[in-house]
Amino acid sequence: MLTDSAYELLRQLASPVVAVTSAVEGGTNGMILDSAIRSSISPLVPRLSVYIHKWHLSHEYVWRTGRYCLHLLHQNQFDTVYQLGFATGRGRDKLASIPHTIGKLGVPCLDDCYAAFECQVINTMDAGASTVFLADVVATYRGPGQDIMTADFLRKNLPEEWRADFAANYREAQDRISASSAIQPITWPGPVSSTLMSEK
Repeated sequence: MLTDSAYELLRQLASPVVAVTSAVEGGTNGMILDSAIRSSISPLVPRLSVYIHKWHLSHEYVWRTGRYCLHLLHQNQFDTVYQLGFATGRGRDKLASIPHTIGKLGVPCLDDCYAAFECQVINTMDAGASTVFLADVVATYRGPGQDIMTADFLRKNLPEEWRADFAANYREAQDRISASSAIQPITWPGPVSSTLMSEK
């Protein structure tokens, strides 16, 4: 992966490691990211936002439905990180072997996590290679996990046999971002129903 002194400082702003799950037309998906942000300090207006890269299947699902569930992961969930974060969900059910239930918004909620937040998108912002999805939190769940997994903890404790794939995926994402960083004047139309794309 690419790095320099400024980038290493920027990495200190990464959020805890989270899983984002989504669903559309009977299909479900999940992904891993470290760019979730609390977007309100008022308990009366609970909001958060996530940055999702546009090439991910999860982006398509959240863009279409305006719903997702964000999960804070705990330090014993390396297998969940691997299952949701190391391969695409196109052509496979990434949640098939991960226990979950369907929440109030019709999105998968993982049984095992530190906490889960069901979210309804209220606005978006184009961020070049990604979209920011700002959402109202409509339901929360406290899971059984005790210690939140941070991005730094994940990097330091990633199993050795996964490191090459992790680095390759990271570098691919960096290359995609470099090639598509221009901001587009795209307005989110709200939840829509259309034929699923079958390819990236």
